Amino acid sequence: MRLTSFTDYSLRTLLYLAANRDRLVTIQDIADLHVISKNHLMKVVYQLGLSGLVETVRGRNGGLRLGKEPKDINIGELVRSTETDFFMAECFDRATDTCPLTPDCKLKHTLNDATRAFLNVLDQQTLADMLPGDPVHSQSKPVRIIRNSVKSH
Repeated sequence: MRLTSFTDYSLRTLLYLAANRDRLVTIQDIADLHVISKNHLMKVVYQLGLSGLVETVRGRNGGLRLGKEPKDINIGELVRSTETDFFMAECFDRATDTCPLTPDCKLKHTLNDATRAFLNVLDQQTLADMLPGDPVHSQSKPVRIIRNSVKSH
């Protein structure tokens, strides 16, 4: 299974905000760190804001911060809210299924079970679990993530 870039950027944004809880973070900070489009990231942050996962502070010294505690952000819920579907094969979507094997094929059921197992694993994880070190101490002692530049010789 492959997650969309929207989900990937959502996870990266939340991880960065959780690791930098001692300050407001800008969209540009996250875009620069991950070398991703600031425009696309703005759409991601907007949706995360609508869901209450990110708070925005306007103004000259504004920025972003987590809207919830990392332990209260479930990874499975996040992935479900950011993915448009979990169709692993054409046969998952009845509207576009043209596969002649669909009526007798058991692969769809196996893939469906695999998708459920994938989501079940994510449901057992919170953003706090994704942070380096002990999740209990990560909340009181932020970990700063800084992009290292690579020097060529």
